Parts: sequence; structure tokens; C-alpha cells
Amino acid sequence: MTPIKRVFMVDGKPFFPVGGQARNSSGYNAAEAETAFRAIKLIHGNTVEIPVYWEQVEPEEGRFDFAPVQTLLELARGYGVRLVLLWFGTWKNGDMDYVPAWVKTNPQRFQRVISPGGKDLWVLSSHCSTTWEADRNAFVALCRYLREHDGAEHTVIALQIENEPGILGSDRDYSLAGEAAFRSPVPAALLDQIKMVQQSRLHPIWQAAGARAAGTWPEVFGDAAGELMTAWSIATYIDGLAAAGKAVHDIPMYVNVWLGESGWAIPGESYPSGGAVSKVLDIYRWCAPHLDLIAPDIYIADSRTYEAVCATYARDDNPLFVPESAPGGANAWNMFRAVAEYGAIGYHFFAVEHIVAEDGGVRPEARSLVDSFRCLAAAAPLLLRYQGTEQIHAVVQEENLHAQRLDLGAYIGLVELGDGPRIHKDWRHRDAPTQGERGRGIVVQAGPHEFYLVGAGYRLILRPKLPPAQALDASVSREHLLTRLAHYVQVDEGHFDADGTFVVDRRRNGDEVDHGVWVEADVGVVRAILCE
Repeated sequence: MTPIKRVFMVDGKPFFPVGGQARNSSGYNAAEAETAFRAIKLIHGNTVEIPVYWEQVEPEEGRFDFAPVQTLLELARGYGVRLVLLWFGTWKNGDMDYVPAWVKTNPQRFQRVISPGGKDLWVLSSHCSTTWEADRNAFVALCRYLREHDGAEHTVIALQIENEPGILGSDRDYSLAGEAAFRSPVPAALLDQIKMVQQSRLHPIWQAAGARAAGTWPEVFGDAAGELMTAWSIATYIDGLAAAGKAVHDIPMYVNVWLGESGWAIPGESYPSGGAVSKVLDIYRWCAPHLDLIAPDIYIADSRTYEAVCATYARDDNPLFVPESAPGGANAWNMFRAVAEYGAIGYHFFAVEHIVAEDGGVRPEARSLVDSFRCLAAAAPLLLRYQGTEQIHAVVQEENLHAQRLDLGAYIGLVELGDGPRIHKDWRHRDAPTQGERGRGIVVQAGPHEFYLVGAGYRLILRPKLPPAQALDASVSREHLLTRLAHYVQVDEGHFDADGTFVVDRRRNGDEVDHGVWVEADVGVVRAILCE
């Protein structure tokens, strides 16, 4: 068993956030913001991620207006959901779009990154202490407001500091301040960690540059020095914000990541240089102790790379949390891998407003994603209880895959997926699945003979593990083998109440159980108890 570190808590109890992130401009007015809350209810989610903009809350230096934040608090409480607030401060996706006008128009005071060719970039420099102090003052003011207006309710369960920070347009800051930092010695504490932790991705970079015991950034890291120095500078900058904020209001704080796994993988071009991509993740974990999480934004569709990202960010010192993911496509099934196999402690998708149709329902093209999130939300109590054990299994139908075998203790489980052999369900469901829908979900073995299923487009056939002579009894017909391989005490559709207790909504029997335990998104959680 791998212990799962629960970062998110509500009223002293572990909390599994399921929801979506509002689009970048939705926090500017209440009407747009409310669309995000309505969308969360459509997926049966419990958390909305929504930005708070530095330019909005401090339009003039030292004058704060937190009325938009109060609106968000009231909306969340009215809809019965929690909030993760995203602080769009110094960085938003590698530039400075959301800083106040009084910062944007004063580059002499709030210094910008200089490119190798001497051009001012639309990015604030992490080497400018004046900028850090201004960002710190605004972020601390936000934390103070939350302490005073949400300290008892705990509507806000976490704060994201910055948004996909880093530099677009250069690997580092070539200004005088940036050059001085680049030519300064690598901090001894960081270098000691790199020497000691040989499995770190930084270790071979250090070795390839000569494995020096000390030196400047280019002396110690060679061509990678610009990105590594920038990562250290931004990580310590953000950690300082987290420390200042937590001193006022101690709630979980994290930073998200524009991943570097796609494209040319060139820092400053393919992704913001200095962000916590896999190459420099250790720098963030070692140099930003006040951050509870480094959270990847996963827009990757192919399962191999998706799983590699999950494996990278799911660490003993960094539980996996996905604050942004694609609003459709493969995310509808990849997410089950993240929560079942990599212990993801929360999951959200971007642009949640896009699922809402004009009539207030779900857009047809978003149905698969919405169904998957409904299933994930229904399974949250199971995830809190069984993540990190061998009792939880992801069901994911890859292309050309029609069945998946599970080892379930005293049973063999055969998951038949998608358009495979179908079964009699009930009057609410067609016999054939929706064309193009992939089977996906989660199977949990809660006890030797007790199983819970959520998901869509699959059925689980259970077969006791028997000696060959019994398993291959020729007197048993093939039809019987394919149907009554195991006997049920009961099969129930239901849900979990606020205390995490399973509540039966509907009993199945007869034809509905003869061909395995089937699930679709609208049946909630299915529990099967077998007879020995």
C-alpha cells in the first residue's frame, strides 16, 4: 500500500475535489462566473476553480477591491460547492497579462525580462525585488480577506499561486540583474541535493557538464544553465509568496505547470522557461517547501505520455493533482488511470462553461466528458478510502481493446468493453451502447466478495479461481460458463451519502444480472456482493 497524502480538507476531513476551471476571463463579472457554477452542478462536481486577477483587486497601488472575491464566495455557498482560487499575479502562461496597469506601464520600476537580443519581453523578471514585494503585498491582502471572510466557512480549499509561470521568448533573463544571477554560484544546498539524489533528472545534466563540486550556473550545468537558474529563481520567488500568504491564512497552496512533453521541448519556446516541467521538478520540490503541490496541467491525449506525466508528478513528496485538463476527447477515460493507478487527489478540466447548452443542459459533444466526471464524483468516497491500495482498478478501453482482465483476489474479473457482447439491462437503457463511446471507469474490491463499480460502457464478469478439474467441468454448458460463473447475494445501484455510507437506490436481479455487472453513467455506483 502506498499512503496517499491528502492535501485538501473540509471541516477536518479529507476532501476529493472534482470539478472544472472557469475560462480565464470568467471572473470579471458575476454572470459569466455563475455559468461556471451551473456547469459544475451538471457534472455533479464539488469544486470550482476560478481566477482572481491582480489587476482587478488592486487597480491602484495600495487600494484593494475584493468585491469580486466576495461575489465568488457567495456564489459558491449558494451552489453548495467549494472554491480553488487562482492567483493571476506576476505570471499567467509565461507573461504579465493580468498585472495592474500601474505595473505594466512602469518598466523602470517593475523590470521586464530581456531577451538574448536585448529586447524587452512582456514578462516580469523574477530578479526584480520591487515586483516581488508588490505581488507579495497583493497576495497577502487576498489571504487576509479570505481569513476574515471565509475563516469559518472554509469555502476556499486552496490557492494556486501564479498560473503556468515562466518566460516565453527566452530561456532566461539577460538583463543586468539576470546576468548577475546567472554568473553567481549555484546555491550549495541545491548542488548537494543533486549530488545525493542520483535518480533526479538533474543529476545526469550535472554529470554531463563535468560534475563540478561548485561553480556558477553555466559552469555547473552547461547549456541547460539558463533554464535551471530560471527555475530556481522563480521557485524561490513563488515560495516567498506562499510563505507570506500562509503566515496570514494557512491553507493549501500550489503552483501549476505548462508541461514540456510536447513539441520541440525548447524552454522559452515550447513552454515557459523556468516552469516546473519534469526536467526541473526537483528544483521546485527542494527549493519551494511552502508549496503543498506542484500540479501538472495535462492536455495530452495519448495514453503513454499521459501516464508518464502522471508517474513523474505522483511522488512521495508531491501527490498528483490535476488542476487543468482537456475539456473533452481522451480525457474522458484517461482520468480514471490518474485516480486509480497514480493516486490523483483531485481532478478538474478547463473551460467548464463550454459544456452548458443554450437550454441549460449539456452540449451533446461534451456528453462523454460530463458522464465521466459524474462517475468520478460518485466514486469520491471510494477514492478517499481505497486509493493507494491494490483494491482499486482503472477500466480504460484503448483503441482495438475489447476486454480487460483483472486479478481480484479469489476471483478473476473479465471486463468486456464498449461494443463487445451486450446484455439485457433494463427499461431505461438500450441494449447497444452509444456508437464511438469507450468503456471506462473504476472497479473497487472492498472485501473478498464485495465489489463497487462506476463508469460507462462496460460489464464485469466474475469467475471464482478454481482448480483445473473444477474450472473445466465438461458437464457445465458453455452458456452457463458465460453467464452464471459466480452467484450474487445482491446487486444494487446506489450512491454514497454525506457520511460515506452506501445507500441502495435500486435492486437488480434476473436478466439484469445474468450476464455480469454492467454500468452506465446514469446508474450511479453499482455494488455487487457475491456468494462464496
